[in-house]
Amino acid sequence: MSFEPTRACACVAAFVAAAAASPVLCDEAGRPEAESPWEIGIAMGYGKRSNPLIQSDDIDVLVDIDIAWYGERWFFDNGDVGFTVRDGRRTTLNLIGRVNSDRVFFSKTDTEYVSLFGFGAERVESVERVVIPDRDYAFELGVELLCDGDWGHLQVAAHHDVSGRHEGYEIFAAYGRPSRQGRWVFEPSFGFAWKSRELNDYYWGVRPHESSTLLPEYEAGSGFNAHARFVASYQLDRHWAFVIATEHERLSGEAARSPLVADRSVRSGFLGFRYTFF
Repeated sequence: MSFEPTRACACVAAFVAAAAASPVLCDEAGRPEAESPWEIGIAMGYGKRSNPLIQSDDIDVLVDIDIAWYGERWFFDNGDVGFTVRDGRRTTLNLIGRVNSDRVFFSKTDTEYVSLFGFGAERVESVERVVIPDRDYAFELGVELLCDGDWGHLQVAAHHDVSGRHEGYEIFAAYGRPSRQGRWVFEPSFGFAWKSRELNDYYWGVRPHESSTLLPEYEAGSGFNAHARFVASYQLDRHWAFVIATEHERLSGEAARSPLVADRSVRSGFLGFRYTFF
């Protein structure tokens, strides 16, 4: 059995699929079986991702579908499209196209009506409508370097918006070190993402025409998000695995100070079973 360098894609529960990476299978003679270019799996259980926005609902994760295809150079990995420039024994260099994941929080917001009272000679009651501004998905292009060895694996990536949404940049780095004990696989990891002023301000800023008494105007600057993750899986057979995954992400101060944000932390967790078709 062996480990392969892993990459973090932008889907909500991508870490669930990473937790249950399939082992290398062998035939009766002990030779590795021919690998399929497809990696298809489905995780079923219960999970949740907290939503840091005001007036928002957490994101439930009940079913997570993992779909990936790896050709000789081109690949598709859960929404990310890439081209491998160099594929060495310990390092891989990829060109990546992806959809920014910050937008996902804005799909789970509500409009709220708040009563405001004035006191004086007469009592006046008014109702103000608080509207969470919508944000669009951004398509980004970038470069990604994957390295692995006995010391663990490292992913470093840089992306730039080419869709004209925020026209900003993100630099991402993550380190993890998996270990195997019998059928169990454990992998703690941690990392950070630096997001430019343009990117942070697009998602977390409040424009003048969006502002109100309860939602003041705000301009966000660049900053670092940090995350820590722990995943574990128990391989029941060649297809089924029991999966546990948890992650804690801390938003940058520039994002956390936004009037759109109620909680600086984003907490994710999943517990269930994963079935791998290929």
